[in-house]
Amino acid sequence: MYTSKITGLGHYVPENVVTNDDLSKMMDTNDAWIQERTGIKERRHIKKGDGNSTSVMGVKASEIALKEANLTPNDIDMIVFATLSPDMYFPGGGVEVQEMMGMRTIPALDVRNQCSGFVYAMSVADQFIKTGMYKNILVIGSENHSGGLDFTTRGRSVSVIFGDGAGAAVVSRNEQDDTGILSSHLHSEGKHKDELALQGPSTEYWVPEIIEKNPQEDIPYYPYMNGQFVFKHAIVRFAEVIHEGLEANGLTVADIDMLIPHQANLRISQFIQQKLKLSDDQVFNNIQKYGNTTAASIPIALSEAHKAGKIKKGDLVVLAAFGSGFTWGSVIVRW
Repeated sequence: MYTSKITGLGHYVPENVVTNDDLSKMMDTNDAWIQERTGIKERRHIKKGDGNSTSVMGVKASEIALKEANLTPNDIDMIVFATLSPDMYFPGGGVEVQEMMGMRTIPALDVRNQCSGFVYAMSVADQFIKTGMYKNILVIGSENHSGGLDFTTRGRSVSVIFGDGAGAAVVSRNEQDDTGILSSHLHSEGKHKDELALQGPSTEYWVPEIIEKNPQEDIPYYPYMNGQFVFKHAIVRFAEVIHEGLEANGLTVADIDMLIPHQANLRISQFIQQKLKLSDDQVFNNIQKYGNTTAASIPIALSEAHKAGKIKKGDLVVLAAFGSGFTWGSVIVRW
Protein backbone atom coordinates (compact mmCIF):
# COMPACT_ATOMS: atom_id res chain seq x y z
CA MET A 1 0.00 0.00 0.00
CA TYR A 2 0.99 3.58 -0.59
CA THR A 3 1.12 6.29 2.05
CA SER A 4 -0.41 9.76 1.73
CA LYS A 5 1.21 13.11 2.32
CA ILE A 6 0.00 16.71 2.63
CA THR A 7 1.70 18.52 -0.27
CA GLY A 8 -0.16 21.83 -0.24
CA LEU A 9 -2.13 24.01 2.17
CA GLY A 10 -4.20 27.16 1.77
CA HIS A 11 -6.81 29.20 3.60
CA TYR A 12 -9.13 32.12 2.99
CA VAL A 13 -11.22 34.28 5.31
CA PRO A 14 -13.55 37.16 4.36
CA GLU A 15 -12.16 40.69 4.69
CA ASN A 16 -15.05 41.78 6.92
CA VAL A 17 -13.79 41.76 10.55
CA VAL A 18 -16.50 41.61 13.25
CA THR A 19 -15.22 42.48 16.73
CA ASN A 20 -16.83 41.73 20.06
CA ASP A 21 -17.65 45.42 20.35
CA ASP A 22 -19.47 45.21 17.02
CA LEU A 23 -21.61 42.38 18.38
CA SER A 24 -22.34 44.35 21.55
CA LYS A 25 -24.23 46.84 19.38
CA MET A 26 -26.56 44.07 18.19
CA MET A 27 -27.13 42.14 21.42
CA ASP A 28 -26.66 42.37 25.18
CA THR A 29 -23.03 41.29 25.42
CA ASN A 30 -19.57 42.80 25.73
CA ASP A 31 -15.94 42.10 24.91
CA ALA A 32 -15.03 40.92 28.42
CA TRP A 33 -17.99 38.48 28.59
CA ILE A 34 -17.11 36.90 25.24
CA GLN A 35 -13.36 36.66 25.83
CA GLU A 36 -13.80 35.19 29.31
CA ARG A 37 -16.02 32.37 28.02
CA THR A 38 -14.55 31.68 24.60
CA GLY A 39 -11.20 33.47 24.17
CA ILE A 40 -12.52 35.04 20.97
CA LYS A 41 -11.70 38.67 20.17
CA GLU A 42 -13.00 38.88 16.60
CA ARG A 43 -14.20 36.78 13.69
CA ARG A 44 -14.75 37.17 9.93
CA HIS A 45 -18.22 37.34 8.39
CA ILE A 46 -19.27 37.26 4.76
CA LYS A 47 -21.00 40.46 3.70
CA LYS A 48 -24.09 39.69 1.67
CA GLY A 49 -23.27 40.56 -1.91
CA ASP A 50 -19.48 40.43 -1.53
CA GLY A 51 -19.28 37.44 -3.88
CA ASN A 52 -18.34 34.93 -1.19
CA SER A 53 -20.13 31.72 -0.36
CA THR A 54 -19.15 28.43 1.22
CA SER A 55 -18.06 27.02 -2.14
CA VAL A 56 -16.40 30.24 -3.36
CA MET A 57 -14.27 30.44 -0.21
CA GLY A 58 -13.41 26.77 -0.67
CA VAL A 59 -12.18 27.53 -4.16
CA LYS A 60 -10.08 30.49 -2.96
CA ALA A 61 -8.39 28.32 -0.30
CA SER A 62 -7.93 25.50 -2.80
CA GLU A 63 -6.19 27.70 -5.35
CA ILE A 64 -3.56 28.56 -2.75
CA ALA A 65 -3.14 24.91 -1.75
CA LEU A 66 -2.75 23.79 -5.36
CA LYS A 67 -0.13 26.45 -6.01
CA GLU A 68 1.85 25.31 -2.97
CA ALA A 69 1.62 21.71 -4.16
CA ASN A 70 2.76 22.79 -7.64
CA LEU A 71 -0.34 21.19 -9.17
CA THR A 72 -3.12 22.34 -11.49
CA PRO A 73 -6.86 21.61 -11.12
CA ASN A 74 -6.48 18.90 -13.78
CA ASP A 75 -4.01 17.06 -11.53
CA ILE A 76 -6.69 16.50 -8.89
CA ASP A 77 -8.37 13.07 -8.94
CA MET A 78 -11.03 13.66 -6.27
CA ILE A 79 -12.61 16.38 -4.10
CA VAL A 80 -13.65 15.78 -0.49
CA PHE A 81 -15.62 18.78 0.75
CA ALA A 82 -16.47 19.16 4.45
CA THR A 83 -19.11 21.68 5.56
CA LEU A 84 -22.29 22.07 7.60
CA SER A 85 -23.28 25.20 5.66
CA PRO A 86 -23.50 24.32 1.96
CA ASP A 87 -24.71 26.94 -0.49
CA MET A 88 -27.75 24.77 -1.16
CA TYR A 89 -29.47 21.85 0.55
CA PHE A 90 -28.35 19.87 -2.50
CA PRO A 91 -26.26 19.40 -4.50
CA GLY A 92 -23.30 19.75 -2.17
CA GLY A 93 -20.34 22.08 -2.35
CA GLY A 94 -17.98 19.53 -3.88
CA VAL A 95 -19.54 19.67 -7.33
CA GLU A 96 -19.60 23.46 -7.18
CA VAL A 97 -15.84 23.48 -6.57
CA GLN A 98 -15.36 21.02 -9.44
CA GLU A 99 -17.26 23.33 -11.80
CA MET A 100 -15.75 26.61 -10.56
CA MET A 101 -12.19 25.29 -10.89
CA GLY A 102 -12.78 23.79 -14.34
CA MET A 103 -11.81 20.30 -13.25
CA ARG A 104 -12.35 17.04 -15.09
CA THR A 105 -15.40 14.92 -14.23
CA ILE A 106 -13.70 13.69 -11.06
CA PRO A 107 -15.67 12.44 -8.04
CA ALA A 108 -16.79 15.02 -5.49
CA LEU A 109 -17.71 13.75 -2.05
CA ASP A 110 -19.39 15.90 0.61
CA VAL A 111 -18.75 15.21 4.29
CA ARG A 112 -21.31 16.44 6.83
CA ASN A 113 -19.57 15.93 10.15
CA GLN A 114 -19.57 19.50 11.39
CA CYS A 115 -16.58 20.33 13.63
CA SER A 116 -15.04 16.91 12.92
CA GLY A 117 -15.63 17.30 9.19
CA PHE A 118 -12.07 18.01 8.11
CA VAL A 119 -10.63 15.16 10.20
CA TYR A 120 -13.18 12.77 8.68
CA ALA A 121 -12.46 14.15 5.19
CA MET A 122 -8.71 13.68 5.64
CA SER A 123 -9.32 10.09 6.73
CA VAL A 124 -11.38 9.44 3.59
CA ALA A 125 -8.69 10.96 1.36
CA ASP A 126 -6.00 8.93 3.11
CA GLN A 127 -7.80 5.66 2.41
CA PHE A 128 -8.28 6.42 -1.30
CA ILE A 129 -4.59 7.28 -1.60
CA LYS A 130 -3.36 4.27 0.35
CA THR A 131 -5.30 1.80 -1.77
CA GLY A 132 -3.81 3.29 -4.93
CA MET A 133 -7.15 4.40 -6.38
CA TYR A 134 -6.20 8.10 -6.58
CA LYS A 135 -2.97 10.06 -6.58
CA ASN A 136 -3.98 13.64 -5.63
CA ILE A 137 -7.05 14.53 -3.57
CA LEU A 138 -8.25 18.02 -2.70
CA VAL A 139 -9.66 18.17 0.86
CA ILE A 140 -11.64 21.29 1.77
CA GLY A 141 -13.26 22.60 4.95
CA SER A 142 -15.41 25.69 4.43
CA GLU A 143 -18.17 27.40 6.40
CA ASN A 144 -20.57 30.32 6.05
CA HIS A 145 -22.02 30.54 9.55
CA SER A 146 -22.97 34.20 9.59
CA GLY A 147 -25.92 33.74 7.25
CA GLY A 148 -27.78 31.61 9.77
CA LEU A 149 -26.99 33.03 13.21
CA ASP A 150 -29.31 34.79 15.65
CA PHE A 151 -27.77 38.21 16.22
CA THR A 152 -30.15 39.16 19.03
CA THR A 153 -29.64 38.71 22.77
CA ARG A 154 -31.61 35.47 22.52
CA GLY A 155 -28.84 33.90 20.46
CA ARG A 156 -25.75 35.43 22.05
CA SER A 157 -24.43 32.24 23.67
CA VAL A 158 -23.99 30.70 20.21
CA SER A 159 -23.71 33.57 17.74
CA VAL A 160 -20.65 35.18 19.34
CA ILE A 161 -18.66 31.98 18.77
CA PHE A 162 -18.86 31.32 15.04
CA GLY A 163 -17.08 32.80 12.04
CA ASP A 164 -16.75 32.23 8.31
CA GLY A 165 -13.77 30.94 6.34
CA ALA A 166 -12.20 28.08 4.43
CA GLY A 167 -9.09 25.92 4.45
CA ALA A 168 -7.83 23.34 1.98
CA ALA A 169 -5.19 20.63 1.77
CA VAL A 170 -3.83 18.65 -1.15
CA VAL A 171 -3.24 15.05 -0.11
CA SER A 172 -0.95 13.15 -2.49
CA ARG A 173 0.55 9.71 -2.95
CA ASN A 174 3.87 9.39 -1.16
CA GLU A 175 6.38 6.81 -2.38
CA GLN A 176 9.66 8.35 -1.23
CA ASP A 177 9.92 8.26 2.56
CA ASP A 178 8.14 7.48 5.81
CA THR A 179 6.52 10.91 6.21
CA GLY A 180 2.83 11.60 5.76
CA ILE A 181 -0.39 10.48 7.43
CA LEU A 182 0.39 7.68 9.88
CA SER A 183 -3.18 6.92 10.94
CA SER A 184 -6.65 8.34 11.54
CA HIS A 185 -9.17 7.55 14.27
CA LEU A 186 -12.90 8.33 14.07
CA HIS A 187 -15.84 8.05 16.49
CA SER A 188 -19.47 9.07 16.98
CA GLU A 189 -22.13 8.98 19.69
CA GLY A 190 -25.51 9.94 18.27
CA LYS A 191 -27.40 9.87 21.56
CA HIS A 192 -26.12 13.40 22.21
CA LYS A 193 -27.15 14.76 18.78
CA ASP A 194 -29.65 17.26 20.22
CA GLU A 195 -27.08 18.96 22.47
CA LEU A 196 -25.53 20.80 19.50
CA ALA A 197 -27.78 20.98 16.49
CA LEU A 198 -29.44 23.03 13.76
CA GLN A 199 -32.77 21.87 12.34
CA GLY A 200 -33.30 24.73 9.96
CA PRO A 201 -32.37 26.08 6.53
CA SER A 202 -29.29 26.51 4.40
CA THR A 203 -27.49 29.80 4.03
CA GLU A 204 -29.18 30.39 0.67
CA TYR A 205 -32.50 30.99 2.47
CA TRP A 206 -31.70 33.41 5.23
CA VAL A 207 -33.22 32.88 8.67
CA PRO A 208 -34.58 36.44 9.10
CA GLU A 209 -36.59 36.00 5.89
CA ILE A 210 -38.04 32.72 7.12
CA ILE A 211 -39.02 34.17 10.48
CA GLU A 212 -40.64 37.19 8.81
CA LYS A 213 -42.84 34.84 6.80
CA ASN A 214 -43.44 32.42 9.66
CA PRO A 215 -42.97 34.12 13.06
CA GLN A 216 -42.80 31.85 16.10
CA GLU A 217 -41.34 31.85 19.57
CA ASP A 218 -39.64 28.47 19.52
CA ILE A 219 -37.32 28.85 16.53
CA PRO A 220 -35.64 25.68 15.20
CA TYR A 221 -33.82 27.59 12.46
CA TYR A 222 -30.97 28.82 14.64
CA PRO A 223 -28.21 26.61 16.07
CA TYR A 224 -28.75 25.33 19.60
CA MET A 225 -25.90 24.40 21.91
CA ASN A 226 -25.84 23.08 25.47
CA GLY A 227 -22.47 24.69 26.12
CA GLN A 228 -21.53 23.12 29.44
CA PHE A 229 -22.59 19.66 28.30
CA VAL A 230 -20.57 19.98 25.08
CA PHE A 231 -17.54 21.31 26.97
CA LYS A 232 -17.51 18.39 29.43
CA HIS A 233 -17.69 15.81 26.66
CA ALA A 234 -15.20 17.62 24.41
CA ILE A 235 -12.35 17.64 26.91
CA VAL A 236 -12.77 13.90 27.53
CA ARG A 237 -13.04 12.87 23.87
CA PHE A 238 -10.22 15.17 22.71
CA ALA A 239 -7.79 13.56 25.14
CA GLU A 240 -9.01 10.03 24.39
CA VAL A 241 -8.69 10.26 20.62
CA ILE A 242 -5.28 11.95 20.78
CA HIS A 243 -3.95 9.16 23.01
CA GLU A 244 -5.59 6.56 20.75
CA GLY A 245 -3.75 7.92 17.72
CA LEU A 246 -0.42 8.10 19.51
CA GLU A 247 -0.68 4.61 20.95
CA ALA A 248 -1.60 3.16 17.53
CA ASN A 249 1.76 4.36 16.26
CA GLY A 250 3.87 3.50 19.31
CA LEU A 251 4.16 7.17 20.26
CA THR A 252 3.57 9.23 23.39
CA VAL A 253 2.51 12.79 24.15
CA ALA A 254 6.20 13.66 24.47
CA ASP A 255 6.58 12.96 20.73
CA ILE A 256 4.08 15.67 19.71
CA ASP A 257 5.70 18.64 18.01
CA MET A 258 2.46 20.40 17.06
CA LEU A 259 -1.15 19.84 18.09
CA ILE A 260 -3.75 21.51 15.88
CA PRO A 261 -7.05 21.19 17.75
CA HIS A 262 -10.40 22.14 16.29
CA GLN A 263 -10.92 25.77 17.30
CA ALA A 264 -14.14 25.25 19.27
CA ASN A 265 -13.33 27.31 22.33
CA LEU A 266 -9.98 28.57 23.57
CA ARG A 267 -10.83 27.26 27.05
CA ILE A 268 -11.17 23.72 25.68
CA SER A 269 -7.82 23.95 23.88
CA GLN A 270 -6.14 25.32 27.00
CA PHE A 271 -7.64 22.56 29.15
CA ILE A 272 -6.36 19.88 26.76
CA GLN A 273 -2.94 21.55 26.60
CA GLN A 274 -2.68 21.50 30.38
CA LYS A 275 -3.96 17.94 30.63
CA LEU A 276 -1.36 16.72 28.12
CA LYS A 277 1.33 18.97 29.64
CA LEU A 278 2.15 20.60 26.30
CA SER A 279 3.96 23.93 25.98
CA ASP A 280 2.56 26.94 24.12
CA ASP A 281 4.92 26.12 21.24
CA GLN A 282 3.32 22.68 20.86
CA VAL A 283 -0.27 23.90 20.39
CA PHE A 284 -1.55 26.27 17.72
CA ASN A 285 -4.66 28.37 18.35
CA ASN A 286 -6.16 31.10 16.19
CA ILE A 287 -9.74 31.14 17.46
CA GLN A 288 -8.97 34.58 18.91
CA LYS A 289 -8.96 36.00 15.36
CA TYR A 290 -11.48 33.83 13.53
CA GLY A 291 -13.86 32.32 16.04
CA ASN A 292 -15.10 28.77 15.52
CA THR A 293 -15.16 28.05 11.78
CA THR A 294 -16.24 24.44 12.30
CA ALA A 295 -15.01 22.23 9.42
CA ALA A 296 -12.68 25.04 8.30
CA SER A 297 -10.98 25.58 11.65
CA ILE A 298 -8.32 22.86 11.47
CA PRO A 299 -7.25 23.51 7.86
CA ILE A 300 -7.11 27.28 8.48
CA ALA A 301 -5.02 26.74 11.63
CA LEU A 302 -2.83 24.12 9.94
CA SER A 303 -2.23 26.42 6.98
CA GLU A 304 -1.38 29.38 9.22
CA ALA A 305 0.94 27.36 11.45
CA HIS A 306 2.78 25.94 8.45
CA LYS A 307 3.16 29.31 6.74
CA ALA A 308 4.44 30.81 10.01
CA GLY A 309 7.23 28.21 10.10
CA LYS A 310 5.88 26.50 13.20
CA ILE A 311 5.87 23.09 11.48
CA LYS A 312 9.04 21.65 9.96
CA LYS A 313 9.98 18.45 8.18
CA GLY A 314 10.02 15.46 10.50
CA ASP A 315 7.64 17.01 13.04
CA LEU A 316 4.85 14.92 14.51
CA VAL A 317 1.63 16.85 13.90
CA VAL A 318 -1.64 15.83 15.54
CA LEU A 319 -5.03 17.03 14.27
CA ALA A 320 -7.93 16.51 16.64
CA ALA A 321 -11.58 17.53 16.59
CA PHE A 322 -14.83 17.14 18.51
CA GLY A 323 -18.24 18.43 17.56
CA SER A 324 -21.92 18.03 16.83
CA GLY A 325 -23.18 14.51 16.45
CA PHE A 326 -21.32 13.96 18.70
CA THR A 327 -18.44 13.05 16.42
CA TRP A 328 -14.73 13.21 17.09
CA GLY A 329 -11.46 12.07 15.61
CA SER A 330 -7.73 12.50 15.18
CA VAL A 331 -5.18 12.31 12.39
CA ILE A 332 -1.52 11.62 13.15
CA VAL A 333 0.92 13.08 10.62
CA ARG A 334 4.70 12.84 10.25
CA TRP A 335 5.53 16.04 8.38
